[in-house]
This record gives sequence, structure tokens and C-alpha cells, in this order.
Amino acid sequence: MSRRVTQPTLQGMTHIPPPAEELRLLDAELWQLDARRAQLLARRAWLVAALQPKWQAPQPTGPMPAAPPRPEASAPSVQNVLLVLGGVLLTVAAMVFTLVSWGHLGITGRALVLGAVTAAALAAPLPLLKRGLRSTAESVAGLGLALTVLDAVALHGAVFLESPGAPYTAVASALLAGLWAAYSLLPRVSELRLPRPAALVAAQLPLLFWAIAADAGSYGLTAALLVTAGFDTLVALRMTSGSLRAVAAIGAYGVGALGVLAAGWLTWTASGPSAAARAAALLLLASAIALAAAWHTGRGTTRVPGEEQSLGLALGAGLLAVAALGGVARSALPEVWAVPAHLALGIALLAVLRPSRLPETVRRGLLWASGSVQALSLLWTLPVVGVVVLGPLSWASQAWTGTPPDARAAVTSHLTWPPYAETVPLILAALAGVLALTVRDTTWRPRALTAAPVLAWAALLTVPAVLELPYAAGLLIQGAATAGALALAVLRPGPAAVVPALVASASLAFLSLATQTATLTTLCALVVLFAAASWRAAPIAAPTALGYATALACATGAAADWSAPHTALLVLTVPAAAALLAWRLDGTPATVPIELTGAVTALVAITLAATDLPMLALVLALCGVIAAGTAIRVDRRPVGYAAAALFVLATWVRLAAWDMSAPEAYTLPVTIPALLVGHLRRRRAPETSSWTAYGPGLAATLLPSLVTAWGDSDWTRPLLLGLAALSLTLLGGSYSLQAPMVLGGSVLTLDALHELAPYIVQVTDALPRWVPPALAGLLLLALGATYERRIRDVRRMRDIFGRMS
Repeated sequence: MSRRVTQPTLQGMTHIPPPAEELRLLDAELWQLDARRAQLLARRAWLVAALQPKWQAPQPTGPMPAAPPRPEASAPSVQNVLLVLGGVLLTVAAMVFTLVSWGHLGITGRALVLGAVTAAALAAPLPLLKRGLRSTAESVAGLGLALTVLDAVALHGAVFLESPGAPYTAVASALLAGLWAAYSLLPRVSELRLPRPAALVAAQLPLLFWAIAADAGSYGLTAALLVTAGFDTLVALRMTSGSLRAVAAIGAYGVGALGVLAAGWLTWTASGPSAAARAAALLLLASAIALAAAWHTGRGTTRVPGEEQSLGLALGAGLLAVAALGGVARSALPEVWAVPAHLALGIALLAVLRPSRLPETVRRGLLWASGSVQALSLLWTLPVVGVVVLGPLSWASQAWTGTPPDARAAVTSHLTWPPYAETVPLILAALAGVLALTVRDTTWRPRALTAAPVLAWAALLTVPAVLELPYAAGLLIQGAATAGALALAVLRPGPAAVVPALVASASLAFLSLATQTATLTTLCALVVLFAAASWRAAPIAAPTALGYATALACATGAAADWSAPHTALLVLTVPAAAALLAWRLDGTPATVPIELTGAVTALVAITLAATDLPMLALVLALCGVIAAGTAIRVDRRPVGYAAAALFVLATWVRLAAWDMSAPEAYTLPVTIPALLVGHLRRRRAPETSSWTAYGPGLAATLLPSLVTAWGDSDWTRPLLLGLAALSLTLLGGSYSLQAPMVLGGSVLTLDALHELAPYIVQVTDALPRWVPPALAGLLLLALGATYERRIRDVRRMRDIFGRMS
């Protein structure tokens, strides 16, 4: 109704569409709203899914419907388990029949039963395969194969009872292998996966049992194992069936490992060249099998995947070849040449790598085999190198006891010389040559060039002890080895070059302790040698030279029959030289190591002088001078604190040497310099507090003196202390300084209480027991009555102290 009323009024100002047009517009608007709503709902669903870990939508509160139980085993699994169990039970039943009920039947009945049951079991897979029951056919075929084994056992017990077990087993296993292989070639039976692997398993036995039957001995049995492993390897490389390849690979590795172990044992226990040659032939056969497998696998001509298999097989082939030929050489040569012979064979493997037609994996495997032989040879030399390097340490407990008979006796005074060590220098030199001449790879070449000189150094180091040269010759050769290692460290900086130089020099220094002359000469040479090397390798050579200079100073003092405290003065020349050298090399990487070496040497000097107090005071003072000289440098100003501490310690030790018991004698040397430093600080920075400038120095003397005065029954010390405290209080008040006034006033008060304490005790004993509590109460009342005045006084004093510095 309102529409009819307003329409005539607005018709002149606004266009009103007809009803049909307006209805169409409303429908279009509603359709757009529905489309927008659907779009928003879709966006909301996406957002809910994206935020699911952070925001959980409301869950229904009612009981959830029970989910159907999941099966614990799939249908194929249940089927396979049932078929396997059925086959096993039938096989067990057949075994029971064969072993128990066999004797109740005659020869004809036995033949009929055997033939019928076995033929039925072998023929049953055909109709089963035709019906599509493949798993059932596999189970029945497995039963048939098991029945053929039982047939063979039954025939041996009934027909071939007189036949020995080994030849019968060889023939039976060969026939079974052929029968199962032929059975697997039948038109429909070829679809089964079991017969051919079973035939391959049976084929593992004939050669071994033929060798046993022929009484071939350990060599024949080992050959049978290796030939069987070769057959398995051929099958694994040529066959396409996955199951057959897996069984063949297991047989090749398992039987081959047994054959290799047996051949290795024969090589190790060979009594002569002939036995060693036969054992070597077996190992070479195993090596050839492994190399052929590696070759075919590395060239990718087989279905056996994996670069690792080819690499491992080539590595094994190389090691087996070295073991074979090395066993022959070991049986023909003296024991001392056994390791060099194996090393020569390992190095000869490198020549095999020259032909370019070798697969890359085979080449790498042979290279690793050669490296393994060389690493084992190096490992064999380590006991000798360890005795040569560590043996001289025992001279530290028996220094200057006399020249040893020869270089070997010098390093084995407390150790046992390893056997067959005569060829150790040769082995080390050969290894060094191989690294220097054969390694051409850009990655390994720098490492080889670093390791080769180290091995050459070790070879030279072991020569005197191995050849039992005279003691002096041993020192000279070890000195040359040290010089060579140090030269290498200078030319090729790095840990691999520095460590041999340091180790050789330390071993040489200990080795020289046998005689006084050798010790002094060797230490002088080491000091000069490392000092010369400091021009190129200062961070290592310079501290080492200072260390040997310290040892030389100690040895010189001992040679001159000086006491340890007097020797400390000679040792102090080393920290002084270190301080000068650090100043000369300031800003270089060698500065800190040199300074640390000097500090350690100073501690050595202090330790040497510890038994003589006057000399200890002198040594501490000289150390303070060195520290003060170091503190002159701008970046070493904090060392000045150490210098001050050393001077104070020197003063205290000197006073202790004079039997001085007064604490002021120990504290005033600290207080006076501290007050002077504080006064200079306040002149440069007037805002410095008196507590910072004068507090530590005053407390260093006042507090120990106060403690001593409280335990002193005489009146002289308390009187002098009181006068000093009174003077400090007056000075603090005159110059408006808190620290002197507070410290002086506190000490003065406590000193006065100490003097009045006996009289206070007498008065306290004379008063009745109620007097002290009464006096305390009156005091509290008086304080409470004058509370406001006291607060005003306190505030006034606070203002006064605030204006004082």
C-alpha cells in the first residue's frame, strides 16, 4: 500500500522499473549472492585444512561409530603360510614313512611306493598351473623335490648299503642336480621358481664329496671348494633369473670364503716351497675368479648391478694374488724378508694398472689392494719407529751415567727390540719412493709429497738402531734427520711437516742425556738450528729454540756444579731474550708463543730458586724487571700489574729472609707505591674517588697493623697505630677526603677500644648483673626521645660527606 502511495510522488524524480524487470534484477542479485557464498565456503574449507595442526574444529560429542577391524594378515600371506606348512608336514610324513614303515614292504612294494608318490608329487604341479594355482604348485613341487632326496636316502639304505657315504653322496647330489634341472625345463614346469635354485644348491656337493671320496687331502678339498665357487660365480654372472642369481651369489661368496680361508691356512702353515707353491696356486685360482667377476661386473656385461661389487672383488683379487706369491717368497726367503717381499708384490700391482682396457672399477680395486699392502707394511714398522723415538725418554732418569755400547742399546735401555726389524729402513724408504713417484692425482699429489719426506725421515731415524751403529754416529744421524725435517717444515709449512721436526728434536735431546758432552753439544746445536729456522717459521721455531736454550742453561749449571738457585740466574737469560725477541717481532704471529715460552721459563727459574730465599727474592725482582720492560709496549701495559706483583713478592721474600715479623715491613712496600699511583691518578683525573685512589693502599697497611695490634700486649704498636690513624683522620678532614678520614677514624676507634678493653672488662665484672640491661634501656629511651634531632644531624652529616670527594 505504501508503494502505491509513494510511487506517484517519486515518479517524477526516480526511475522505477516495471515489476517484471525488477523481478529479473532481484533474481540476478540473489544468484550473485549465492555464488559469493559458495566461494567463501570453499575458501573457509581450505583455511581449516591448512590450519589443522594449530586449530581443531569442534568435534562431535556423541559416541563414534566403531571402525571395522583391520585384518592382521593379507590373504596371500595366509595362503603362503598354509601352503608352506602343508608341504613341510607332507615332507615330514614322507620321512617318517621312509624311516619307519620302509621295512614292512618288500622290494616291489618299496619301488611302487617310491615311484608312485614321487611321480605324483612331481606331476601334480602341471594341472595346478593349468588351473592358475601357482603357489600351490610351488608347494607341491617342493614336496616332490624333497621326496627325491628321501628316495636317494632310501635307495642307499636298501640297495646300495655297501657303498661308502662320500662317493654315493657325490653321485646322488649330481644326479639330483641334473634331475631337478631337467625337471625345470619341462614346458609348464619352467614357470616354477623353485626347481632351478634347488638344482644349483644340489650342485654344491658333488665336487666336495668326490674330493673326500678320492682322499684328495686338504689341497684337493680346497680346490673342490674353489672350483665350486667359480661355477657359482659363472651362474651368477650369466643367468637372468633373479632367484637363481641370488642363490648363486650366496654360494659363490660362502663357498669361496671357505676355500680362501683354507688356502690361506695352507699358505701360512706351508712347510716348504713346494707346499707353499701348491697353496699359492689355490689362492691364485681364487684371485682369478674374483678378478673375472670384477671385470665382467665393472664392464656392465652382466645383470649384476653395482660398482661397489666390482671394486670389492678387484680389491680381494689383488690381495689374494699378493698373499699367494708372498707365501711362496716367504717360504723361500729368510723371515726378515717376508714383509719386504709382500711390499714388493703390492707395489708391483701398480704396474697392472697401466693397461687402459681395464675397467675403471677394477683399476681402483687393484689400486686399493696395493695401498692396503703398503699400509700393512707401514703398520709393521711402527713398533720399531716407536722404540727409536720413545726409547730415549728413559735417559731422563739416568742422565750422564755413561756412553751406551751402541745406538740400539741407547734406545732400548728400558724397552725390548722388536724381532725381524733389520728391513724397516728399507720398507720406509720404499714407501716414501712410491708416494713420491707414483701418485699423480691432483687431489692426492700434495698429500703424497708431504708424507714421502716424513717416511724418509723415519727411515733415516731408524738406521742407527737397526744397524747397531756407535752411539756418536746415532746422534749425528738423528741430528741430520732433525735438520732435514726442520728444513721441510720451513719449506712446506704445516702440521705434517712440523710435528716430525719437533718429535725428532725431542728424541735427540733425550738421547743426548747419556753423557755430559753429548748433552751440551746437542742442546747447543738444537738452539742454533731452531734459531736459524726462526727466520722462516718463527711461530714454531722461535719458542722451540727458547725451550732448548732453557734446557741448555740448566745443563750448563749442572755441568758447572752450580746449585739450583744459582742456575736460576742463568735460566733468567732466556725470559730476557724472549722479551727482547717479542719486542722485535711485535705484531707477528710469533709474538704470543714467544712471550708464553718466556713466562714458562721464568716460572722454571722461580722454581729452581725456591729453596734459597735471598736468591728467590733476586730472581723475583729480575722477573719484575723483565715484566716492567715488557709493559713499556703500548699493547702490553697490563703486564705492569704483574711487574708490580713480582716486585712486592721479591720484597716480601727478602724480608722473610731477614726474619722480619712486623707486618708493616711487608705492607708498606705495597702501600707507598699504591698511594703514589693514586695521587698521580687524582692529579690527572680529579673526579677520581678517594676510595679508588687511596683506599686499597691505606687498607693494605692499616688492617694488618690493626689485627696485629689487637693481639699485642705491649703499648708501643697501639700507640704508633693510633697516631698514624689520627694523622690520617685529620688529613682526610683537611682535604675533604672520605677514604683517609673514614679508614683513619675507624682504626683509631678500634685501637682506642683495644686499649680500654681491660678496664671495660673490670668495670663490667664489678657491676651487678642488672646494670647492663638497665643502661641499654635508658639508651634506647634517650634515642627515642631525640629521634627528630638525630635525623636532622644525620642529614647534615650526609650533606657534608656528599660535598667531600
